[in-house]
Amino acid sequence: MDKDKLKEVSKQHKLWLETDGKEGQRADLSGVDLSGVDLSGVDLRGANLSYANLSGANLSGANLSGANLRYANLEDAYLRGANLSSANLSDANLEDAYLRGANLSDANLEDAYLINAYLKDANLSDANLKDANLSDANLKDAHLKDANLEYAHLFGANLKGANLDYANLEYANLFGANLKDANLRNADLRGADFRGANF
Repeated sequence: MDKDKLKEVSKQHKLWLETDGKEGQRADLSGVDLSGVDLSGVDLRGANLSYANLSGANLSGANLSGANLRYANLEDAYLRGANLSSANLSDANLEDAYLRGANLSDANLEDAYLINAYLKDANLSDANLKDANLSDANLKDAHLKDANLEYAHLFGANLKGANLDYANLEYANLFGANLKDANLRNADLRGADFRGANF
């Protein structure tokens, strides 16, 4: 998509947001190639970005709360401080994505691919991470209170200082994970694999 068309879509979406859907049009960027595009600070709340290619895109400080990003490709995307609360990221590819300080509270990340993702200080409270692949992800000091990590793959993940209070870790794979200073109080650890984990 060229810059002018993207600008027009953003303009119409902004109007749609400001008028509660009475004017303008909700942004539909489903399947659109936006790889490497600078979308820092953009307001795409509630937009449809399912199957979109956002690999390498700059989305720092972007507001994507409630957006549909199902099956989106966000590999190596820069999402520092982005708002992805309540967004649908199920089956999305976030490998090597930079999400430091991002807000992913209440987000749906079921079956998402987050290998080697940088999630330091990220807010993942109440997020659904069932079956998500977080192998080698950096979740240092991340907020995972009440998060659903059932069957999640956390092989070699860095969870140092993470808050996992009341998190569901049933049957999660934490083989070789770093859990030093992590808060596991009230967490459901039934069937979880902690072999080689560092406490």
